[in-house]
Amino acid sequence: MNSDLSNRVALVTGASRGLGAAIAVELGRRGARVAVNYFGSADKAGRVVEEIRAAGGEAAAFGADVRDEAQVARLIADVEGRFGLIDVLVLNATGPQPMIKLDDLTWRACLDQLEFFVKSPVLLVKAVMGQMKRRRFGRIINIGSEVFGRGVPEFSNYVSAKGAQHGLTRSWAMELAPWQITVNTVAPGWIPTERHAGDSQESKDAYAAAVPMRRMGLAQEVAATVAFLASDGAGFLTGQNLAVNGGNTLG
Repeated sequence: MNSDLSNRVALVTGASRGLGAAIAVELGRRGARVAVNYFGSADKAGRVVEEIRAAGGEAAAFGADVRDEAQVARLIADVEGRFGLIDVLVLNATGPQPMIKLDDLTWRACLDQLEFFVKSPVLLVKAVMGQMKRRRFGRIINIGSEVFGRGVPEFSNYVSAKGAQHGLTRSWAMELAPWQITVNTVAPGWIPTERHAGDSQESKDAYAAAVPMRRMGLAQEVAATVAFLASDGAGFLTGQNLAVNGGNTLG
C-alpha cells in the first residue's frame, strides 16, 4: 500500500523527544512537511527539525502548550502560515505520569491526565476539522497506551485518561467518517525512550519476558504504524486501536 506522504502537512504534538520525535522523523522521511510541536524543550525540538532536514525533509518547530485554547489557536495558525493546511494530526503530547495508589488518588491527579488526553485532543481536532471537512480529507491519530487494555494497578489516573482518549477516537471516527476523515489510536507497549532513562534494567527485563515476542518495542516501530495510518493506504481504516506491543494485548 502507498505510504508516501509527499505534499502532506503533519503536526505532531509533544514531538521534541521520545515517541513524538520518532514519529516526526518518520513522517518527514516519508515526505511530509512536519510541524514539530514542543512545550518546554526548544533545543530538543530544534534537533528533531535538523534531523528531518538532514535527511532531505522539511520541518519547523512550534512552541505551544496544547492544553491552552489560545495557544492551540495560535499554533494552528502558525503551522498553516508556514506549511499550509494540516492533513495529519498526531496527538502525542503528554506530561508526568505518576503511579498513585487508590488511597492517595485525587481528582486533581485525574484531571492532570485528562488535560492531555481529552482536553488537548478536543481543542486541536476542533481547530483543524473544519478545513478537513471542506477538503474531505484528514488523518487524526491518537497516541494511546496498552495500559488501558492491561488495567495496570496503582495507575488509574493515567489508565482512565487513556481509556477516555480512545473513547474520543471511537466516537469521532463515526462522526467524521462521512467526510473521509479517519480517526485511529496507536497504543504502544512499554517503549524505552528518554522518559524511561531512570527505569531499572531488571524491570525492563521482566516486562520483556512477559511479552509474547519476548522483547520490548522500538520507537521506530510505533512511528512506522503512525506513518501508515497517515497515508492514503489507510483511507478505509478508522475507529481502530492498533496495539504496537508484540501481542501483549489482544483485540
